[in-house]
Amino acid sequence: MEAAARGDGVDRLGLLASAISRRALRVAPAQPGELAWTDGEVLFLDPDASPRAQLESLAVQAALLAAGSLESGIVRGLTRRPALTRRYLAVEGHRALSSLESLLPPGPASMGPVALPVATDSATESLAAARAPAAVVEAPESFGAIHPRRLLAARRSVIGTQGAALQQPGGPRALRELADDAVTDEAGDDLFASPVGGGGAIGRWLSRLLSAVRQLHGGGSPGADAPSHWTPAGTRGRRQVGVVDAAPAVLGCEPRAAGEGGSRYPEWDAHRNRYRPDWCTVFESEADAGAASAALELPERSRLRRALARLGLGIGPVHRQSQGDDIDLDAAVEARVDLLAGVAPAEDLFVDSVRRRRDLSVLLLLDVSGSAAEPAGEGRTVHDQQCTTAAALALTLHELGDRVGLYAYCSRGRSAVQLTPVKRLNEDLGVLALQRLHALQPGGYSRLGAAIRHGVAVLHADAGTPRRLLVVLSDGLAYDHGYEPVHGAADVSRALEEARQDGVGCLCLSVGASTEAHALRRAFGSSAHAALASPAELSRLVGPLFRAALASADLRRRL
Repeated sequence: MEAAARGDGVDRLGLLASAISRRALRVAPAQPGELAWTDGEVLFLDPDASPRAQLESLAVQAALLAAGSLESGIVRGLTRRPALTRRYLAVEGHRALSSLESLLPPGPASMGPVALPVATDSATESLAAARAPAAVVEAPESFGAIHPRRLLAARRSVIGTQGAALQQPGGPRALRELADDAVTDEAGDDLFASPVGGGGAIGRWLSRLLSAVRQLHGGGSPGADAPSHWTPAGTRGRRQVGVVDAAPAVLGCEPRAAGEGGSRYPEWDAHRNRYRPDWCTVFESEADAGAASAALELPERSRLRRALARLGLGIGPVHRQSQGDDIDLDAAVEARVDLLAGVAPAEDLFVDSVRRRRDLSVLLLLDVSGSAAEPAGEGRTVHDQQCTTAAALALTLHELGDRVGLYAYCSRGRSAVQLTPVKRLNEDLGVLALQRLHALQPGGYSRLGAAIRHGVAVLHADAGTPRRLLVVLSDGLAYDHGYEPVHGAADVSRALEEARQDGVGCLCLSVGASTEAHALRRAFGSSAHAALASPAELSRLVGPLFRAALASADLRRRL
């Protein structure tokens, strides 16, 4: 009876497990006597263990998830290697606990350190340390266990399948699963080095088979009928995202020295829960207005103009007026206090409704990384759809009198994040700017967090208006060398939060891509964002999206 009561009660720890792991995580009873383990969705605890032992095991397993210790690229290296798995758990378990020490209860947080030859700062380093068996002790039972095959099976069941062609043994699905969430090593010479960079054995093999195209998480080809939905909290859709390491024809992403006039920005390390100061270097380079590969098709913009014309021009209250429709209570109270104090009160005691002038600056950030070359239906690519959307927004806002800037971005490592001004905020929008936009070609990777931080800096320097809006046109995939999807999404979310704290509204649009809802939520966080099947849907959603983004920035600016 006591054991049954304990088993029925472990689910009460779900809130604590979710808080530590930073994800929705259920807690369920395991088999009596079985070590604690997790499949990424459920954390299983021994129902016969003492409450303290359950708490310690829960803390370790949830901390592993929060620290990125159980990503697929790492777990695959542990399959059918139980001794290595136990040593890895010993090293990585203590690293994960130390990175979340402030969130843990006193018992788990006070577990003594394990004897290690060197301190580790990442899951990759812990795996390397675990490969030296003489220098590492095995994990205590309170750490639980890691079951690589169960973790991978659970991951595949969540991802699912997207087409009959992907079901064939040894087909594209098998290749994508090998590349899923690969762990990137900064030196580029580990077995699990990024398959895009081609530094490791798996990377070289995938480069030959996939022609340097990395498909993440499976999924079929995006189609024109991809569902779209918008709310401030997220979107829905299928996932089919890729990273293409192809040299762009116009926008170059070659590595450059930090001393060539670049701007340095920090980067958020989600695994260690802290910033990496001066980590990324952003360069601005002039765009080439060469011949475009295809004509840019602009959507019909009359509805878009009507939706955007109302922004910043609505009837709004103006306080402390000499006449108006209502009494300004704050001004009336102050006038009464002045009168009682023997001071002549002010006469501006009313609230009037007036039509506001436009006071908006908008900076468009266009993703031209290799993943934008993916097909988006009707013979067009995601890049084509995003360029059409960017042109429609820039032309319409410019016609309405707003200050508009358009920058394209891509990257090739943290030292070569490149932004190309297609149109600066203080430039006129003419034929030359459209030619630059036409000539852009996708290539390189997407270090989106650094691009957002530089875009915010440009707005602060050149906007000249009290209201500022940053619009990101991207498929939501942030990936680069040392910038794997989990780490990249956390950095993007943090960069957007920094922008809103600075009073800059943030809106993220994914046009033509089939990125899943949870992937967009993970990257774009609480910012206003939407997934559109085509640019034609923009006029229907742009009004509410712009208002939500500007309202959030106005609130942060007042606070």
